[in-house]
Amino acid sequence: MTTHPTPAGLQLQSLVTPEGELKISLVAVPTPTPAADEVVVRIEATPINPSDIGLLFGAADIRSVKLSGTAAQPVVTMQIPPAAMKSMAGRLSQALPVGNEGAGVVVAAGSAAAAQALLGKTVALLGGAMYAQYRCIKADQCLLLPEGTTPAEGASCFVNPLTALGMVATMRREGHTALVHTAAASNLGQMLNKICIKDGIGLVNIVRKPEQAALLKAQGAQHVCDATASSFMEDLTQALVATGATLGFDATGGGKLAGQILTAMEAALNRTAKEYSRYGSTTHKQVYIYGGLDTGVTEFNRSFGMAWGMGGWLLFPFLQRIGAEAAQALRQRVANELKTTFASTYSKEISLTEALQPAEIAVYGQRATGTKYLINPAKSWSPVLSRRATR
Repeated sequence: MTTHPTPAGLQLQSLVTPEGELKISLVAVPTPTPAADEVVVRIEATPINPSDIGLLFGAADIRSVKLSGTAAQPVVTMQIPPAAMKSMAGRLSQALPVGNEGAGVVVAAGSAAAAQALLGKTVALLGGAMYAQYRCIKADQCLLLPEGTTPAEGASCFVNPLTALGMVATMRREGHTALVHTAAASNLGQMLNKICIKDGIGLVNIVRKPEQAALLKAQGAQHVCDATASSFMEDLTQALVATGATLGFDATGGGKLAGQILTAMEAALNRTAKEYSRYGSTTHKQVYIYGGLDTGVTEFNRSFGMAWGMGGWLLFPFLQRIGAEAAQALRQRVANELKTTFASTYSKEISLTEALQPAEIAVYGQRATGTKYLINPAKSWSPVLSRRATR
């Protein structure tokens, strides 16, 4: 027994043309009738994460944004620099749906008991194509939210919370005892700070503004270093001596920060070394790059001995490595602490059509701390004000 069919809904799609143009549009797509083990969710909240922006804009220059189409179904185009087109080869002429995670209400369900049990419930889900009004998905990919939880409260309960927990789990699995984290005032960074305080883990937070440092200290952070301060390297080294951190997660990717962290780790170890070694400390120091806020070249001066590593880290491969049981334990912790440790904040809630307005793209497209947006596909929006604003 299935419920009544749901209407077609709008879905946000991103397309790269062979001519070097990125096209983002809202497309009406039919809502599938759920199979026995599936449900249809009316999406009411879905965050714009940095990983979503990577798919949404690709290698396009957001400064070249142009708006066309109709008021109800706008079309955004941007130019992709010729030098960047090679990196887009795998997605040419493909209209890709966007949005990793979201939350909403189950409005249709297949005949399986697990699917029927979710009918009318508020759930969070992970599986792509969330920038849409409806999403058909396997029932076991849904997380039933605690009673009284709104879709907005549950929209970000996968990517950021599981990434933060994954960092701590990686630390323990690889034999480290404390962490360093960059872009630490982000939603993810604030979650990691709360986890480390609750679990008694040393954490060194790296930020770029004094107000970001003040925010984290107000939340109980013990070690916060401002990368723009003239004393940054000394501040970082002292924090590493205090915590013993030999593992870092870097959200910036490009620039010198990852190398600076390794250099400071080596300096901190040398301050407590009992004997000199021309090969540097024998303690392994590791920095994982997990983001690309800085799209430039990763630079470092190899001044941190021979026991070091720098590599990439992504959430989904990590979850596959640890197995279903361990991954479920992490998800359960998120559900248990959704309104405390893993609470997310947003600077603005927008509709699907607002997400394609140049003025909004100029803000959330910068991926800056404190500008995290939430899309509500169920939100109605009058385009009159937007047309006036873009004249």
